[in-house]
Amino acid sequence: MHKRILIKLSGEALAGEGGKGFNHKIIIEVAQQLKQLVKENIQVSVVIGGGNFWRGRSSSDMDRTKADQIGMLATVMNAIYVADVCRSEGIGTVVQTPFIVGTMTELFSKDKALEHLAQNKIVFFAGGTGHPFFSTDTGAVLRAAEIEVDAIFFAKNIDGIYDSDPKLNKNAIRHDRISFKEIIAKNLTAMDLTAATLCNEQKLQIIVFSLDPYNAILKAVNGEIAGTTIFPD
Repeated sequence: MHKRILIKLSGEALAGEGGKGFNHKIIIEVAQQLKQLVKENIQVSVVIGGGNFWRGRSSSDMDRTKADQIGMLATVMNAIYVADVCRSEGIGTVVQTPFIVGTMTELFSKDKALEHLAQNKIVFFAGGTGHPFFSTDTGAVLRAAEIEVDAIFFAKNIDGIYDSDPKLNKNAIRHDRISFKEIIAKNLTAMDLTAATLCNEQKLQIIVFSLDPYNAILKAVNGEIAGTTIFPD
C-alpha cells in the first residue's frame, strides 16, 4: 500500500468529451475517489494540467514566456475549482503555488505541504514550476520528488504510452511497461522528456492510465487497471 502519492490530472480529461472548461460530473467523481484514498490513510497530492483552457505550446504567434504564464494561471484556476469540489465532499484541501496569488493560494513550501498531508488534507500544486518552458508534467515530477512520494499517477484522456500516436496510427501498440530511458531514446511525445529525465534521476515510478473508466483512480492506485508503468533504470 502506498503511503504518499501524487496524482497528475489532465485538464482535457476533466473537461470530458468537450475538451474545454469543466465537466462537473467528472470532477465530482474524481473528488469522491480522492476522498476514498484519504480514508485509506494515503497522503494525496494533486497536479492538474491547464489544457482545458490553454495550451501555451500551441500559441505560436505569442511570446512563449507570456503564453506559458497564461498556462500557469489556467492550472491555478483548475486547482481552485477541483479543490473546492473536494471541500464540498468533506475533504480538507490546500492549493499551493510557486508564486503569490493574492489570498487565493498558499506559497509553496515542502514543510507546509508535508504538514498538510499529515493532517489528511489534499494538497494541490498549481502554477507549474513558476517558470516558462517547463510543462505541468515536469512541475508534477518536481513536486513529487520534493515531497518524496512513493509513486506518481498520470490520469489522462488516453490509457497509456503508445509506440506511436494512436490518433494517427490505428495499429499503435500500448506499452504495458517501459523505462524512462526508452521514452527518451524513442522521443515518445506522450510524456515530457524533461520530466522523464528527472524521474529517472530521482528513481520515481509513473503509472499512466485513462481517467475514463469507473473509479479509474482507485483502480490505478490499487494496481487494478490497464495502463503503462514507466520505471527508472
